[in-house]
Parts: sequence; C-alpha cells; structure tokens
Amino acid sequence: MINSLKNFAICDDETKASVIVINSCTVTNSADSGVRNYINQIKRKNPNAKIYFTGCGVTTQGEALFEEKELTGVFGHSEKEKIEELLASNDRFFTVGDLSHIDNTIVTEFIGKSRAFIKIQEGCDFECSYCIIPSVRGNARSIDEETILKQIEILAYNGFSEFILTGTNVGSYGKDKGSSIAKLLKKISLIKNVKRIRVGSLEPVQIDDEFFEILNEKWMAKHLHIALQHAHDDILESMKRRNKFKDDLKLFEKIASHGYALGTDFIVGFPNESDAVWKETLKRVALLPLTHIHAFTYSKRDNTPASVMTNQVKGDIAKARHKELTNLIKEKNILFRKSNKVPLEVLIESDLSGFDQFFNKMQIVSKNELEGNWITLSEYEIKDEKNIAHL
Repeated sequence: MINSLKNFAICDDETKASVIVINSCTVTNSADSGVRNYINQIKRKNPNAKIYFTGCGVTTQGEALFEEKELTGVFGHSEKEKIEELLASNDRFFTVGDLSHIDNTIVTEFIGKSRAFIKIQEGCDFECSYCIIPSVRGNARSIDEETILKQIEILAYNGFSEFILTGTNVGSYGKDKGSSIAKLLKKISLIKNVKRIRVGSLEPVQIDDEFFEILNEKWMAKHLHIALQHAHDDILESMKRRNKFKDDLKLFEKIASHGYALGTDFIVGFPNESDAVWKETLKRVALLPLTHIHAFTYSKRDNTPASVMTNQVKGDIAKARHKELTNLIKEKNILFRKSNKVPLEVLIESDLSGFDQFFNKMQIVSKNELEGNWITLSEYEIKDEKNIAHL
C-alpha cells in the first residue's frame, strides 16, 4: 500500500498522525479482539485521527466497526491499490471489494531491506477445518507471470539479488494458468543479478517431480518451509489436511538428502490431541529431519468446523506441549549446524546480520560497512540461536 501513496507523508508516531490505516489480520478470534482494543487505544491517544480499516478483518468485522462509527473508512484487499483516492475522500465509506481480485502493482523498492519479497499469488483452495482464510481471501489465483518477472527485473536492476516468493498458498501458483511454481522459479533464475531465491510455505502435495528437478540449482536457497500442521494421522484427518505422516516422512527425508534445511508449521493442542496422541506425535516429529518450526497453540476461530469440536485441549497443556516441541526442534537445528559446518553465504542486512542459505541467522561483528553485501563465511561460531562471525 505504501507504494501507492504519493501525496501522503509516512509518520512513525501514531499519536501524531492525522490518518491511520489498520491492515488487519483475522486468523484467530484474538486477532479480531486485538484490533478493537487497538482502535480504542488510538482513539484515546489521538482522538482527531481519521482511522481506516483494511485487510482480512474487513470481511469478519469491518461492517460492525463501521456501523459503530469507530472508523472513517473500510476497504477490502482489492481496493488497496486505490488507497490514495480513498484517503483523499471527505466522506465515510465502506467497500469490501472483490475476493477474486489480483493486485498487479509493481513494487520497485523495499525501504530498509536487502531482500525483496515478491507476492506471486492470492487465496487458497484448501479447506482446513481450523482456518477461515479461504473465506476472507478467496480461492487460489496467480499473479500474471509477466508482472512477476517485470517486478523482479526492476528490483534486480535496483540492486536486489535475493528474492522471497510469498502468497497465501505459494505452492498453488500456476494451477489456474497452466503453469507451476517450478516453472516460475526457472524463469526468475534467468534474470540478471538474481543470486538466490527463497520460496514461502509449500504444502507437501505441491512438491512434485518437476520441483525436485530444481532442488540442486545454485540459485535455490537450501531451505524449504513445508506446512505439515501435525504428525498424527487422526489429527490430520480431523484438520481436513491432505497430507499423511508416512508420506511426509518420506518426502522430508528425500529433500534432506539434497542437503536442505527444513521448516514447518505445526499446531499444538488441536481438539482430541490426547496425552497418548501427543506422545506418539512427538516421537514422529523426532523422526523428521526438521531444522525450523513455526509452532502455534491451537486457538478457536469462530465460523470454522474446528471451533465446535469436542475434547478441546486445555491451554496450560497446549502451552507445555508447545515448549516440548520447540525445544526439540531447537536441538535438531543446533545439531544440523554442527554436523553441516560448510561455508555460509549471507546477504547482510542493516543491523549487520543476515540469513545463510539454510535460513539460519548470522550475526556479523565488524566495524566495516557491509549492508547489502554478500559474504562467504568459513569461520564462525555456532551459538544456540544463531551463528556469529568476526570480521
């Protein structure tokens, strides 16, 4: 949205801003309540500010907030490209927009970043029982390949060399256009000055033979994030997931054999996750060659099938299991780094840190100006949370 603003100055202090735009999330009930609390805080701290509301929360609570006269304007994802025009309006407005819309805005700069984030698709066709995203973001749809390549060409010309492909369900790219994520990656790799490409979260069923063909390409980051969500088939079935543990283990072992670090999303404390189920789950996770994890304790989301399931897991139990899981993966990550001590290629960010090819953080100790530079490090210390190199 920032790239579409031409006649507004960005203010870092919301207490002094005359216009405040809230880009909301609605993935959990707490996200919705958090937005309401935030709006109330703004009204107390900056009562004269015009408050506008956009993002996923428009579908779930935008109308109610607008009718309560808490907001000056509400606009959906498809209207973000018109933000300049909308904020200039003197009238209150409410416009949800179109869930089949694709944003073809060309982003030419990422302020304060050495890496560029490229959105390649919107929406999701999966119907996981805990998730409301498909109903607020629409079905999976791909941004035109020409638009993606043009944006990367411009950014590469402007000095960017690492690109992260993002979206609601990245691996679904191309299914509506007779293409695929692998085909897109190959074309991006041919653009001058592109050194490394990272892929956002993939689903196990989206990794096919065509994708395996590019695993050993030098421009592929040696890290993949593949969303499993759980490791017990009974829970996966209840979640309405499309993956099974036996297949997941085989897939992960095959990818790891190519020297990859592997991350996943995992929901702890899902309904019917009994002590016996959790014990078996932890054993199975230990078998997976995982190095990174985004672990979440299950949180009810109204208007999803999982929200009315019986045998909900108590919060303190889910929290304890979350700690068990994250500690296990932390140990696996350290072991991976110690047993795989190879030269690391790092793109340095503004705080003299960056991520290597395995998506592990590297902190540089140096008096030199290194931001935006690629460096190869053979000598470094392996710490619990990151690697450290002295230059």
